[in-house]
Amino acid sequence: MEIQINNQQNRIDPAEIWKISRQVLKALRIGEGEVSLLVVGDQAMARYNQRYLGRRGPTNVLAFSMQEGLFSEINPHLWGDVVISTETAGREAREAGISINQRFQFLLIHGLLHLLGYDHEYSESETRRMEAKTEEVMARIETDNKEDTNMQIPRLAVNVDHIATVRQARKINEPDPVIAAGIAELAGAEGIIVHLREDRRHIQDRDLFMLKETVKTKLNLEMAAAEEIIRIALKVRPPMVTLVPEKRQELTTEGGLDVRGHRKALKETVKRLHKGKMAVSLFVDADPEQIRASKEVGADIIELHTGHYAEAKKEKEAQRLFERIVAGAELGARLDLKVSAGHGLNYINIRRFQGLEAIEEYSIGHSIIARAVYVGLDQAVREMVALVEQL
Repeated sequence: MEIQINNQQNRIDPAEIWKISRQVLKALRIGEGEVSLLVVGDQAMARYNQRYLGRRGPTNVLAFSMQEGLFSEINPHLWGDVVISTETAGREAREAGISINQRFQFLLIHGLLHLLGYDHEYSESETRRMEAKTEEVMARIETDNKEDTNMQIPRLAVNVDHIATVRQARKINEPDPVIAAGIAELAGAEGIIVHLREDRRHIQDRDLFMLKETVKTKLNLEMAAAEEIIRIALKVRPPMVTLVPEKRQELTTEGGLDVRGHRKALKETVKRLHKGKMAVSLFVDADPEQIRASKEVGADIIELHTGHYAEAKKEKEAQRLFERIVAGAELGARLDLKVSAGHGLNYINIRRFQGLEAIEEYSIGHSIIARAVYVGLDQAVREMVALVEQL
């Protein structure tokens, strides 16, 4: 669903609009289709009402079906457009003693049902049919919400390092990863990740300090277990740090930590970070020995390295590596470690993780930023959030 927002009065949080839209589309049970949702104020709505229906003044919702008329058969998946005035919705919500979100949900259902051929203007039987369908959809939303409450929905954490990489290519002040983090959060990301490298090739100290003050979800600092970076972490105190291996010559992190071979040093580092009131994650390969060693050194979380799986050239190899990740995630869960996964995941290869309940969070950066070049960061994050929440 494409969403455009063009109003400032009685405005609903864009993240809430997306959440409501996903709930409604899921409850409709109608498969793939394209809808454009335009959220406006009364002034714009009055113009649409006059221009297209010849009616004066604003209304609450308008629907323009693309499945009617001469060209309706060209694309059966193009449903049409829904326009909602949140000013009118806000007034109606206050009069009914309900929240604007509840009213917006009803109006969205109403508009989408019009696109699907339901109507209430031509006969009482059609009115009753549409009312019955509306009640059915709202009941499904309530049931789905209860089910979602009882089950764990995976989270998406977005890495904004590559925004800083573009900035550092010119050594100027844009694009700003701090602004990018805010956009990602508004689009539904539940965490922001940055890697403060020793060589400062992308994220800078300034970025980290500003993100600590501005991130509203959860800031995760990826870092090497190097004394300089440990001291910065203890000064900034993000809610979470992830210890990763780091080589100056590498383009990106190439593999997991050797926790087993560096137990003593890592145990001391974890202890210091815990004293700073930070949760500690270790970035490891899906190796049983490394996972057990992570528990032994006191980690709270493991992030399973998915890079080898993502880079596999043949399906058989990808499946083998994926099964290794599954086994690693299940082992981590049995050891009472929280489990996340990341590196190389994209809009296609993440689909294989559907049903893997042991993984609570997915850390993704490059594919989202690459997608954002074409569709914008907001849209790219929303698309990945939708994929992750379906896992």
